[in-house]
Amino acid sequence: MISNFYERKILPRLCNCCCGLGPIEKQREKIVPNAKGVVLEIGIGTGLNLPFYNKNNVSKIIGLDPSESLTEFAKVAAKKVDIDLELIHTGAEDINLENDSVDTVLITYTLCTIPDIEKSISEIKRVLKNDGNLIFCEHGKSPDKHIANIQSFINPLWGIIFGGCNINRDIPKIIQDAHFELDSIEQMYLPNTPKFVGYNYWGSAKK
Repeated sequence: MISNFYERKILPRLCNCCCGLGPIEKQREKIVPNAKGVVLEIGIGTGLNLPFYNKNNVSKIIGLDPSESLTEFAKVAAKKVDIDLELIHTGAEDINLENDSVDTVLITYTLCTIPDIEKSISEIKRVLKNDGNLIFCEHGKSPDKHIANIQSFINPLWGIIFGGCNINRDIPKIIQDAHFELDSIEQMYLPNTPKFVGYNYWGSAKK
């Protein structure tokens, strides 16, 4: 059992460190500037995406995350880059926003952690406008069977250490099973990253 102290004091800093590594920062730099209009960022966490937004194209950023410990970091990050940030402290399974109310849903390195993935994707689809974009960048299941087997073996312990993170989710399938239409998708192993945690998918999708 992970202690409350670990979850409040250690895990946020561990996640901030791991998710802020150079290869992951490069991925954020690729996709975050594509966000436009009213943006809902799912799992904003410590705010690592905030420096990469194109503020000229964004009218509002709503950051959703159940962890107030993580979003304390996000508040600091928002001030550093002069971004107005509205926070919603809840999981993606129940998003307190109206139907068809956001232009962009941005989700990075979060689909791996959401407990009820089907309900969450359904909620994301509900709040996204019909002409809106789902922009994503995630690590997930490797197409290499050997690496995928290693991922499945490590996954239970990995989840305990990293706050419920799963390293073996099939990201394209999750998105398509929710009847999103993929506009674009790219995938590769991140450089200088262990293969079992470094297979990345990124792209965009529409309702």
